[in-house]
Amino acid sequence: MNYKEALQHTIFNTISKSAAELNLDSYVIGGFVRDFLLHRGDAKDIDIVAIGSGIALAKQVAKNLPNKPKVQIFKTYGTAMLRFQEIEIEFVGARKESYTQDSRNPVVENGSLQDDQDRRDFTMNALALNLSKTHFGDLLDPFNGIEDLDNKIIKTPLNPDITYSDDPLRMLRAIRFASQLDFEIEHESLLAITRNSERIKIITNERIVVELHKIIESKTPSKGFLLLEKTGLLKHILPELTALKGIDEVDGQTHKDNFYHTLEVVDNIAEHTNDLWLRWAALLHDIGKAPTKKFSKKAGWTFHAHEFEGSKMIYHLFKRLKMPLNEKMKFVQKLVFMSSRPIVLAQETVTDSAVRRLVFDAGEFVDDLMTLCEADITTKNPKKFNKYHNNFKIVREKIVEVEERDQVRNFQPPVTGEEIMKTFNLKPSREIGVIKEAIKEAIIEGDIPNEHDAAFNIMLKVGEKLGLKQI
Repeated sequence: MNYKEALQHTIFNTISKSAAELNLDSYVIGGFVRDFLLHRGDAKDIDIVAIGSGIALAKQVAKNLPNKPKVQIFKTYGTAMLRFQEIEIEFVGARKESYTQDSRNPVVENGSLQDDQDRRDFTMNALALNLSKTHFGDLLDPFNGIEDLDNKIIKTPLNPDITYSDDPLRMLRAIRFASQLDFEIEHESLLAITRNSERIKIITNERIVVELHKIIESKTPSKGFLLLEKTGLLKHILPELTALKGIDEVDGQTHKDNFYHTLEVVDNIAEHTNDLWLRWAALLHDIGKAPTKKFSKKAGWTFHAHEFEGSKMIYHLFKRLKMPLNEKMKFVQKLVFMSSRPIVLAQETVTDSAVRRLVFDAGEFVDDLMTLCEADITTKNPKKFNKYHNNFKIVREKIVEVEERDQVRNFQPPVTGEEIMKTFNLKPSREIGVIKEAIKEAIIEGDIPNEHDAAFNIMLKVGEKLGLKQI
């Protein structure tokens, strides 16, 4: 293969020229080279290694670029970064690293290209292309990374126990790449992750969540989560999921394994949406089942109010992982809380009032909720599967019909609180809430249309029952 094809962007000629002016050797290394070989599209990040000062090279490159981009310097790490034509280019001097037991931040000293490739996480990320004028485009592959790419194998350059113990985030990266690329983790490397899984505790939750997001966003997220569970990492990161694992039996009665069911649901939803937070809702939709699981001879296995319990658990989980405690969290909470509603609806005759209530409660998230519930049907019984999905289709059609006619999504009462106060000469009081609730219920039940005059009449009737006088 002619690897010069990877270096057609003008930035590489500028880096080559700048390195020559400083009398340095330079290489493009890591993800850019890997993704070029895997035909994964245009790169937005490029890592450059200089045999010498990466910061000096970054400054020289900026000087030689037409727009003279600003160079961000990170002295602590000996790195620099600049942006050019929407590409982020990071420069670092080749280095050796040594680690202490309680930190993934290494002690760094200058090194050779070989030292720099030795410290890389995986053989496929140690591939480098020479940027010097005399050897422009030559591939340096000291660990047979090309062969591992061809065989779809994730393997560490050196002893995997050392690689993973030094920087435990690499264990998550291995699993993330396996999930993203549909690769296998080499056997010894997988065993080393299992042996070192406790070390994940020294990694910040913010860094862990970045990798979790990428696993959830992959084509088949279950691959990553099965590996997280198999290696023992999941119990340290998301114990709420591992608590779902296993099947209990009492008096010959069992329940399904809610962990494996959850992974099926996430894979199902991944086929229909790229929305990260909707995928998170699928991953967490059953976490309330572990704390609410009970057995009685009369009812068998029950998970009473698991949706309510699960929605409460979301806040603590997001807070622990330092995930956003904002509208994104509230979205996940709401979908978990309502996750069984359309399923119950699909088991019964679908009435307009039930659909209006669903649309009212779900608001702008009703379509996402339906997508989640359709993904939640994992029965292997074709008759049951088809019945549910046919009913969901009816529910979706009813949602469109009801929404067009009654406009209850993001419902605003046709009679305002101010109008109620003015009509009955009231100050803010409990009675206003009672009247507004009666109007809402009348609209949802279909007793009146979602219109002002009909709502006004309900207001007068309820006001009279409450002993209020119209002025």
